[in-house]
Amino acid sequence: MCKKIFIAATGQHCGKTTISLSLMHLARKKYQRVGFIKPIGPKCIQFRGMTMDMDAAMIAGVYDLQEDAHLMSPMTLTSGSTRQFLDGEIAPDYPREVILKAVEELEKKYDFLVIEGAGHGGVGSVVGMNNAHIAHLTQAPVLMVTGGGIGSVIDAVELNLALYKEAQADVRMIMVNKLVPEKKERSLIYLRKAFEPRGITVTSAFNFSPVLAHPTLQHVAHLLERPLKGDPNERSRICHTIQLGAASSQVVIDHLNEATLLIVTSSRDELIVTASSLHHMPDFKRRLTGLIISGHAPMSRITQQILEDSQIPYIRIDETSSEVYYRLREHVSKIGPDDREKIELINSTAERFIDFEAIDALL
Repeated sequence: MCKKIFIAATGQHCGKTTISLSLMHLARKKYQRVGFIKPIGPKCIQFRGMTMDMDAAMIAGVYDLQEDAHLMSPMTLTSGSTRQFLDGEIAPDYPREVILKAVEELEKKYDFLVIEGAGHGGVGSVVGMNNAHIAHLTQAPVLMVTGGGIGSVIDAVELNLALYKEAQADVRMIMVNKLVPEKKERSLIYLRKAFEPRGITVTSAFNFSPVLAHPTLQHVAHLLERPLKGDPNERSRICHTIQLGAASSQVVIDHLNEATLLIVTSSRDELIVTASSLHHMPDFKRRLTGLIISGHAPMSRITQQILEDSQIPYIRIDETSSEVYYRLREHVSKIGPDDREKIELINSTAERFIDFEAIDALL
């Protein structure tokens, strides 16, 4: 018999996909066959000729589940699909039927199945199949992921619990994520006082980690919709700091922080040449992850040559430095299948911080 768990969240950016990735890793240490499904896919990409949710595609790639990709993202919310549903062009029972069929197929094949929700409990309501309804439909016990804090966590959990209770879904565990280490124990004490008398276990996941919160070079290239040039082996490097190269070359170089993504105007030939020339030095390479070269002005031929010969990762874009800077500052990093550095960190950290046996015992 297949064990199932539904990964819910109180909202976006709680770390739900990170937890799903962690549980896949931990479950595979105990169970021979571990599967994954994201029933509602609001953010879709093309994967092996199929339109599927980006998180489902990432899990398929990381854990070599490509043969089940057609089942892992059964209901995608692509552009216009919500209007089609409300206009009656999509049958009212279609979301329920396609999700249930996919889950039943995966249950036959796997010993443990991770079912990841999409955002807060109400996501999917527009097609009559929100997260709470799916948790009840699949008869999967719910683990609800939330951000750190006390009062804000209680408020967010209560708001979502009402919807899950109405749908008759079985919420068994609240997992508090991104906790500040100094406040972790105190937060858990009070959250357990709030929820454990109601039969809901409260546990913790990861401490807040800038590494997990920051994007990789590949994510930056995807966000800016520009190719990443230079050494392709460095695409998974994490950018801890985003810095504008507005000062003199010497000042910029001297004040680089750890793993900096440097935004430099295309007319700053001397800074581009300096950064490119120093790329082979280990200490400098550690501090500078890559360049974003912005602006309409063309680089000189010799600068372009030095840049390319150095193999320093860079992205060329016509937008101004300030426009690029503010776009990146607003970006919240998602995990992709090529983010080897992040995935390895998540899995190793999960082994230390997440008690899978305790979770498994509740299912």
